[in-house]
Amino acid sequence: MASFSPLVIVFLCIFFLSVNANEVTVGGKSGDWKIPPSSSDSFNEWSQKARFKVGDFLVFSYEAGKDSVLQVTREAYEKCNTTSPKASYTDGNTKVKLEQPGPVYFISGTVGHCQKGQKLRLVVVTPRSSLSPAPSPSDGPAVAPTSGAAKLTGVFTVVGLGLGLWALF
Repeated sequence: MASFSPLVIVFLCIFFLSVNANEVTVGGKSGDWKIPPSSSDSFNEWSQKARFKVGDFLVFSYEAGKDSVLQVTREAYEKCNTTSPKASYTDGNTKVKLEQPGPVYFISGTVGHCQKGQKLRLVVVTPRSSLSPAPSPSDGPAVAPTSGAAKLTGVFTVVGLGLGLWALF
């Protein structure tokens, strides 16, 4: 019988759990960080149809030099206050890693855009360990394609946890 150290087992479990992250394009299939055409097309309407997990990446696409993305507090989000963001992005193709569960707030850094609806509020959840991800609605977020290996992550997680428990006992 093979003997595995507990440290190796913990590392393997963390590795296989972290492989399950997705890149989610803000705005869904249209993928543009810009003033929405109507309130029914708002970023918050879009985000309510999606599921965001710790470890996922949000991808904001916009014209560099003409717009930006600010990660802000709830108060700054509600007041469209751009003066003291938690983080500021201006490169035109911004990836933001969702690192902890709870609400996250983003607004446009361009004057007047937030007031016209270019803002995003979402809730990040802790990933669940299951063999299949929760289904996404048809008009939900555009998720970057993953390899077949990434889709097997749930299976590897269960196998890794099983091997870890077997090795400990």
